Amino acid sequence: MDSTKHSFRNAPLYRAALPAAREEPIPSSSPAFATPVHPIRQKPIETAPKPSILPILLPPATLRPLAFRTFTKKHNLTLTSPALHLFATFIGKHCGTGWREEGLAEKVLDEAAKAWKKNGGAVIVSGEGDELQIILRNIEGYMAGGRMMQREGLSGQGSFVSNEEISNTSSLLYPRGRSGILDRQDSLGMTALALRDDEDPQPKDPRQWLQIVGAFEQPQLVYNVNQKHFDVARPEPSFLPDPAHKTRLFRNRYNIIHQRLLRNESFQMSAVITAQSRSLPRSSSTMTTSQEAYKLTPIANLLGRTGSNHLLLGLLTISPTGLLTISDLTGSITLDVQHARTVPEDGAWFTPGMIVLVDGMYEEEESAAGPGLGVGGPPCERREVTIGVGGPSGSGNLSAGGGFGCVDFLGVGSERASGSSMRRLEHGVLKRQLTEASTEGRSRMIIMGEVNLDVAQALQALKKVMGTYAAESAGQAPMTIVLMGNFVRYAVTGGGGSGGSIEYKEYFDSLASALSEYPSILQMATFVFVPGDNDPWASSFSAGAATTLPRRSVPELFTTRIKRAFVAANAEAERSLGKKTDGEVIWSTNPTRLTLFGPAQEVVFFRDDISGRLRRNAIRFRPLEVAPSIPDLSGRPSAAGSVGAPREQARDEEMKVDQAVETAESSVPAPRTEEAHNTADGDLHTARKLVKTLLDQGYLSPFPLSVRPVLWDYAGALHLYPLPSALVLLDPEAPPFAVTYEGCHVMNPGSLVSTERRGLINWMEYDAKTRRGKARQMRV
Repeated sequence: MDSTKHSFRNAPLYRAALPAAREEPIPSSSPAFATPVHPIRQKPIETAPKPSILPILLPPATLRPLAFRTFTKKHNLTLTSPALHLFATFIGKHCGTGWREEGLAEKVLDEAAKAWKKNGGAVIVSGEGDELQIILRNIEGYMAGGRMMQREGLSGQGSFVSNEEISNTSSLLYPRGRSGILDRQDSLGMTALALRDDEDPQPKDPRQWLQIVGAFEQPQLVYNVNQKHFDVARPEPSFLPDPAHKTRLFRNRYNIIHQRLLRNESFQMSAVITAQSRSLPRSSSTMTTSQEAYKLTPIANLLGRTGSNHLLLGLLTISPTGLLTISDLTGSITLDVQHARTVPEDGAWFTPGMIVLVDGMYEEEESAAGPGLGVGGPPCERREVTIGVGGPSGSGNLSAGGGFGCVDFLGVGSERASGSSMRRLEHGVLKRQLTEASTEGRSRMIIMGEVNLDVAQALQALKKVMGTYAAESAGQAPMTIVLMGNFVRYAVTGGGGSGGSIEYKEYFDSLASALSEYPSILQMATFVFVPGDNDPWASSFSAGAATTLPRRSVPELFTTRIKRAFVAANAEAERSLGKKTDGEVIWSTNPTRLTLFGPAQEVVFFRDDISGRLRRNAIRFRPLEVAPSIPDLSGRPSAAGSVGAPREQARDEEMKVDQAVETAESSVPAPRTEEAHNTADGDLHTARKLVKTLLDQGYLSPFPLSVRPVLWDYAGALHLYPLPSALVLLDPEAPPFAVTYEGCHVMNPGSLVSTERRGLINWMEYDAKTRRGKARQMRV
């Protein structure tokens, strides 16, 4: 600021106008006036010679304490070894011998951490990519003599990089295919979006923020017990892995549930009441007491503790001798289920292959029966708790613990990197859908299951449903239509009545002809096809039996005609309406995931006859106060179709223990007769039982590998951790339902053509705004 003072004298009222002053970027000497009347002449500024720095060789181990203090303690970031090596090389070259005494290295590290967080970087700073190198090159441009050259009026923290430069750097770090749209091929641990609060998000169509993640595309993560963090599985997943990977599959399932339990409030011991609780005897052997914290006991620690109660967490298995056992990472022990009961009573299925909690008395004698044995599923954890979103309704603020918000589970961005910005974007886009009547229905997802193309009635039902939505205005067309298999009744080339590959190709050609009659929907929606067990090519070797999970999509050999139908519909729209449309079809895997607005919403689609498999393999427990007619003295578990209907006392006990299931919302239509009322009650109970079983396990296939084979290295695609926003579980053997449990909305659309009531069409309509599904029905 120039400090020259001006003196103003009394002047006559009329004076000849002075020539206009030459404009120069010189600030005024007084805040009350603009540019001075007489411009100030300035001497040309001579550029000072840049001080020279004598580079040194700085070992990374010497820089490690300072880097830890700056990145971890101050900015809650973690430096990897390659990143530390980059910083040591950079600071030794540009800061020289004064890196420690003059504090030059600390300023460089601090500015680099600010720039990394400003660009939406993950909590783990990796030096293997180009992100950190670009930040260091920008820092180099603002250094002179090893010192940072500060600028005024930039960020509130006094950073040397301006907002414009940060956005430019972000565009270099994270390229975008379209403005503000997630690139489908981008699988970095951070999002490609850098939205500000004052921006108007574009585009306004929610379908542009939709992404399909196949089972073989999502990252395969393994829980690290030592670091309490998720790591990428090494080596790369393979279809022919090492035999040790089979053990890792069950160990990873156990570790995830174990850490989930330890973070539960019921398993956290308070230091204040620890001394008091030790003096109190255990009041009950069941898991219904909430006044004391539970403590898990490893099986190996039971030796020599006969007659004492313990709570175990382990995997239910059948031993080679045919006895029911529970195993954890330390050992296994036989269970006597003659006097066992489930918690809640008849509230879930328990089969070998599930990880359960067992509470009872340990007896070393083989003939001794542990009284009061309780078996229950591990408590489920809400999605907000897992990803660390605070607030009762998921307002978007990170809680103190943070959960696993820094983990990118699906490759679309982590909660910490892009969650808050994506939720603001979701709120803005979906709120606009409410205010604009022309686009009110764009947030809908239409889900049709068991579309058997070899049945003429199924194709007619599909046309009926498509015609219903084609009659709506173009702006209200659903954004997504999901068609789930089986697309034929019998296995292809398996000797059934569905024929071979030629007939299968003809079925999809007929479907392409039917879809071509509705070009308006093809132009505005994304079609997703999820295969079943009868679809090729896995069904060629299973002959209709359960195939391996996850399974690949329908081969491209059969899908060319449908792809051409979408190309023709988009070309017709461009020719007739003069604008380009981007309707598309995606052939995905089973299971598959749909993300909307990055990590803000996640919907899982899974096709399996899981309710029948649970009934066939379930362990039968004795109902409350009902003595068995034939006692099973061998202690061996017996398979059962389904547990008998509980009495009123059992139902009351269940409502006490598990309010979350009993108060779940449902879209089962209201019955009109007493018989229909009883049927609806039974269907609703079955739905709640199925939902609780799966979500408590956090796994889509909780069976032994002999019952339901799983690809060992791709088992991560079957995990339901964190819980998705919605789960579409297509099971034709179960009644259609829509139930919410622990914040996860679970839907079963049922078969497109009802097998029980002829002429009835069933499908599900899911609204992304309300995150709720509604069962729809129609007559053919």
